[in-house]
Amino acid sequence: MLVFFSHLILSLMINSILVFDFNENSNLSKWRVIDDVVMGGRSNGSLTLNEKGYAVFSGDVSLENNGGFSSLRYNCSPIILKDHTKCVLYLKGDKKKYQFRLRENRNDYQSYIISFKTTGDWQKIEILLDELVPSFRGRELNMPNFQSIKIEELGFLIGNKKNESFKLEIDKIEIE
Repeated sequence: MLVFFSHLILSLMINSILVFDFNENSNLSKWRVIDDVVMGGRSNGSLTLNEKGYAVFSGDVSLENNGGFSSLRYNCSPIILKDHTKCVLYLKGDKKKYQFRLRENRNDYQSYIISFKTTGDWQKIEILLDELVPSFRGRELNMPNFQSIKIEELGFLIGNKKNESFKLEIDKIEIE
């Protein structure tokens, strides 16, 4: 019986795809912050590593000049989703609402998004991929939910239609 459970646990571990595991030596060069300044806004976000090796996406969202968002994106080699149905985020937020976003192709105009609320404590957030809805510039598109077999970009966005400071610590991201 113990052998069976060991094989089951090993099988589950093998089936998980580690997208990014932040640590004090993480290379952040494929991560980029994109704020509303691309449209004339005044928000500003940044990505750093803290002393524990967690990524810290933080900054200020401003509604000035029709702004209102800060986003963090990761361009990755294609992640093939065969038999994988969810993304698992290990993070600690500031009790604010964020969006998780992904793209099948990094050059697609639409992103697939879902919102989640942080509690102020460390959380394991499981997101079913087929619940991600297509969106472009804050508007839901009349297209099916995410159905792709691959991902080339993923990230986070804060845009709660108010001026606010934010801080999101990220430990790791997996696909299961």
